[in-house]
Amino acid sequence: MRTSILPERAAPDTDHVGSAGTTPTTAAIEVDVVVVGGGVNGCGIARDCARRGLRVALVEKNDLAKGASGANTGMIHGGIRYLLYDVATTKMSCTDSGYIQRIAPHLLFRVPFLVPVLRSPDGATLAERLFLKGAEIFFEAYDEFQPLKRGKPHTRLTPDEALALEPGLTPHILGAVTMDEWGIDPFRLTVENAMDAAAHGARFFTWHELTRFVKDDAGAVVGVDAACRLGGGVVRLRAPLVVNATGAWGPRVAAMAGAAYKLRPGKGVHVVYSHRVSNYGISLTGVDGRQMFLMPHENGSILGTTDDDYYGDLDHPRATEDEVKYVLQAARVFFPAIDRYRMSRTYVGVRPTLWAFSENEDRLSREHAFFDHAAQGVPGLLSVAGGKLAAYRQLAEELTGELARRLGNSAPCTTHTAPLPGADGPVDVDAWIKGRPERLRLPVARMAYRHGARTPRILARIDADPREACTTCLCEPVIEAELRAVVHDEHVRRLVDLRRRTRQSMGACGGTRCLLRTSQLLAQEARLPARDQLVELHGAMTARFVGKRPVLEGANLATEELNQAMHLLAANLGPFFRAARAAHHDDGRAVPSSATADAPATRVEPARPATVVTPPPLPARPGPPAGEPG
Repeated sequence: MRTSILPERAAPDTDHVGSAGTTPTTAAIEVDVVVVGGGVNGCGIARDCARRGLRVALVEKNDLAKGASGANTGMIHGGIRYLLYDVATTKMSCTDSGYIQRIAPHLLFRVPFLVPVLRSPDGATLAERLFLKGAEIFFEAYDEFQPLKRGKPHTRLTPDEALALEPGLTPHILGAVTMDEWGIDPFRLTVENAMDAAAHGARFFTWHELTRFVKDDAGAVVGVDAACRLGGGVVRLRAPLVVNATGAWGPRVAAMAGAAYKLRPGKGVHVVYSHRVSNYGISLTGVDGRQMFLMPHENGSILGTTDDDYYGDLDHPRATEDEVKYVLQAARVFFPAIDRYRMSRTYVGVRPTLWAFSENEDRLSREHAFFDHAAQGVPGLLSVAGGKLAAYRQLAEELTGELARRLGNSAPCTTHTAPLPGADGPVDVDAWIKGRPERLRLPVARMAYRHGARTPRILARIDADPREACTTCLCEPVIEAELRAVVHDEHVRRLVDLRRRTRQSMGACGGTRCLLRTSQLLAQEARLPARDQLVELHGAMTARFVGKRPVLEGANLATEELNQAMHLLAANLGPFFRAARAAHHDDGRAVPSSATADAPATRVEPARPATVVTPPPLPARPGPPAGEPG
């Protein structure tokens, strides 16, 4: 039986992009838990709830993994840099890395790292020699946690050995130390958690924006209303427990219910190269001492990341040219060969880091915390703060254990042993390619990484219609059958959703050769009118441009000019884009682009065992002046 998380409907005829008009509010849907936020934490919580038999619904105002869950370094790493000041986070990260390898082996790939130690151009000083020795002692301590994540013990390399492995390194090194971590596609990880949750009864409402928390007469939160951003209509969800898992948006969402807690959002900028710079990850140090990475990731390479307090627009964070120069400066010191390679684009994530005052951003804890807002007069609402990709499953297990306890559910957690979709069978590319054209080997291998044991379901579409073997994205590569299957099975509602599921348009051309064709396929599968296809194409092109803007110089600028010319001039799509967007606004449908409380919330510490520290209640609000109605 095919597992699908096709879009939930706010009302009839709103199940795809471009449904006309505004639909009426539906009858309330009764569940046990409502999760607000479709990042990896929210989807992980929904999966754990559903597998324990709880009725759960998830609301997300954009696509799954739209925020920091997708815009991170893409590693299920052991948290080595936290070892100096946050050993608990390192151990938790290594432990859950092992669990994630068990439940999603097809999504992970080992990344070998070199950690070079610099020396002075005139020869190594005593301090530098001591630093190298200290580095080896540090990695010996990290080796104690390596078995938890199937990591390899470190090795100390001489300068000649390090340069033989990676000639692009600076020759001014005293030596290097090796380690390894695990890379992952965070979009796929989030989506497959959602797919498994849906297979166990969870309901998903993407592109639905929270409009209000519903309260009973006693002030307890008993549900939410969410408006569909694409086709109109409102979905009404009712539940005794609502989880705010919206990441950096969390305090704003809590304020809608009259509750409050603090975060210190941190901006992380990454630079993407659309090809392999090295087959090894290289540990870098910024001018301010921050640790960064240059690492191979899938078909490309990632350089980053920054960590700065962020006070800007959470919906539209953008990299600046200064931030790009900052990470490039670090790369040039350790890897001067970086200037031989052309930057492709940037992306930005905003971390929901736990609040602390008078701490450097890089020293903030990556632990997670849960807050119960009952003491603020808002029972029924719990908020998730902090966390990291590598520990998402542990976070979900802890919070779901607390939710289950409150709901009288004693079912055990199974998310650490139950495979995610695609991990429930063998992956055999040679068997799957047998009898098919050899040119399909690479597309099938890439599909096998993304879909694991589900790949034969996609290949069955080619057996039914050989035309679907056509390659639509040469950079990744992606074939038509995968795109059509993903639209049906993986909650795709917009063209940018397809990019996150398949890496379509993430390659060297940035969508120049594939976005138009992909928008046509989406229109066919989702039954979109022509104007909506053009709106989707324009939106995807705009999203790509935002990431490219900070690196537009030289050959990059010429490539982008060619991209714009092909779509807006050669294909004459400019007037159609403007007309299609105007028609949307004429219909009254905008095309998505993108309260203070004084008392602290109650911090919940589940499964350790669960305890609740009761904070003071919110101060009473002054009543109305005499003679005026209350």
